[in-house]
Amino acid sequence: MNKIHCVIFDMDGVIVNTEPLHKTAYFKTFKSLNLVVSDKLYHSLTGVSTLNAFQKLVAHFNLTQKPEELVLIKRAFFNDLFINDESLKLIEGAKEIIKYFYDKGILLVLASSASHNTINSVFSRFDLDTYFIGKLSGADLKASKPHPEIFEKAVKLSTISKENCIVIEDSDNGVLAAKNAGLYCVGYKSEHSKMQTLENADLIINNFEELKKYI
Repeated sequence: MNKIHCVIFDMDGVIVNTEPLHKTAYFKTFKSLNLVVSDKLYHSLTGVSTLNAFQKLVAHFNLTQKPEELVLIKRAFFNDLFINDESLKLIEGAKEIIKYFYDKGILLVLASSASHNTINSVFSRFDLDTYFIGKLSGADLKASKPHPEIFEKAVKLSTISKENCIVIEDSDNGVLAAKNAGLYCVGYKSEHSKMQTLENADLIINNFEELKKYI
């Protein structure tokens, strides 16, 4: 690992565990459409944008609805859960490692497949804006993870050479996106990423304290 001047964070499963809320919102949407979605199919969507997920599902099930319509249905379910579910918490040690990097003068960029609305809601709820120089949403990009576009833009935003940047990801799609962008990738393996192998990551950690040995 080279000298690190920028850390690029994924959000879901790395900073905050919104995955259970997203899963509930997705399956409420599936139920409203009378769709039976297997766990294998659902987990293949991990790390991609909601629009990209529904594009795949529309093609898979040959649905008549437009992906954009389904995104709005799922978003409404999620927003209701986000407001009313008090169990939503930051990942253990996430804010501490964010502060650790920040205090060392390391630039922080968010690169998440979540919508800007979700990102801003999370950052507002947990007071994270102070620490990050920028936030990128996969919803605004042409391609979704594992395409490298979001991480290429994150590096450009940071103005730091990619050799001095690392990515922290918890999904196989996210890890592949980072590697496709030519970046060093730390795979964060937690209880929320049981279906993800992270096999392409350069380093796999089980808790954020481990990173302090390297940075």
